[in-house]
Amino acid sequence: MSWWDDDGGSDGDEDEPYGQYDESSVRVRPNPKGNRPRTKTRPAYEDAPSGWVTNVDRGRFGVLVTDEDGEHVITATKARELGRKSVVTGDHVSLTGDVSGDEGSLARIVRVAERTTLLRRSADDSDEVERVIVANADQMLVVVAAADPEPRTRLIDRYLVAAFDAGLDPILCITKTDLADPTAFLAHFACLDLRIVTSRADDFPLDDLHELLDGKVTVTVGHSGVGKSTLVNALTGSTRAIGVVNSVTGRGRHTSSSSVALRVHDGGWIIDTPGVRSFGLGHVQPENVFRAFASHAIPVLPPRDDIPLPQAHDWEIVDRVAAGELGPTGIERLDSFRALLTGMGAHDPGSD
Repeated sequence: MSWWDDDGGSDGDEDEPYGQYDESSVRVRPNPKGNRPRTKTRPAYEDAPSGWVTNVDRGRFGVLVTDEDGEHVITATKARELGRKSVVTGDHVSLTGDVSGDEGSLARIVRVAERTTLLRRSADDSDEVERVIVANADQMLVVVAAADPEPRTRLIDRYLVAAFDAGLDPILCITKTDLADPTAFLAHFACLDLRIVTSRADDFPLDDLHELLDGKVTVTVGHSGVGKSTLVNALTGSTRAIGVVNSVTGRGRHTSSSSVALRVHDGGWIIDTPGVRSFGLGHVQPENVFRAFASHAIPVLPPRDDIPLPQAHDWEIVDRVAAGELGPTGIERLDSFRALLTGMGAHDPGSD
């Protein structure tokens, strides 16, 4: 007999047209990853303890945690829900899991706080893929040797542009001044309002540096072999490896491979970075560089029309510096920045 009635209706409930079928014997595949169905709702971790990332090593993060028992460094991994978001030295993070710091314990980083500053570099000026070096630093300590290896003005320019772009206050530290007089080299930067510290191999200016570093998070950068690790060790009491300069190539040997935050004796933190021979600026927004240059320059003449140099348009900065507002070294420094940005493929405001 047909399952249709003579009057055209069905035997089953109108709301359940297939109600006449027996499905009691149908096998349902269980959830292979557990009994609870997956959900897109993620926990907010509102009460998650917080910490500060002090170092990164092959997928493991050292995180400084402060609780009722004081400060201690724990080991953590990045939680899957962070996806491709990077975690770098200097990040403020939220944690879950075991934050005791006991041997064998492991926590997870579940959230990264908004960053106030971000120091980045690329492989070269044409590479738009940036590499994040340090987050949330206050200032940059640029370490350069007066000799052995010879100082490279253009590399210092790159450090300065990166600092300006990241919103960091630069400090220039000249080491090995017992080997050569740095006066001629420092003349290149005379028009910039840079804090400058000089150091001899037998006489570190620790008091001056402690005053500058106190209460700040300072990231150090410098060419390999300039004495950066020696300086950091003297300031922090750490035992970072110290490199030597190759007598044939005149280049230093890399002695550190990752960034690490170290506590300064009298207060503050130093984030020591690996020595680099190049510093790509493919990530930098060139239109901000001239304004940053002006904000770190010392006007030697009254501002025109009562407009301070840092508030001038890019093209006006070029014109005013070319007219001598910052003296001869100002013209030299501006030409150097313009050449650097032209090499990056940026538009030159001075060409308008």
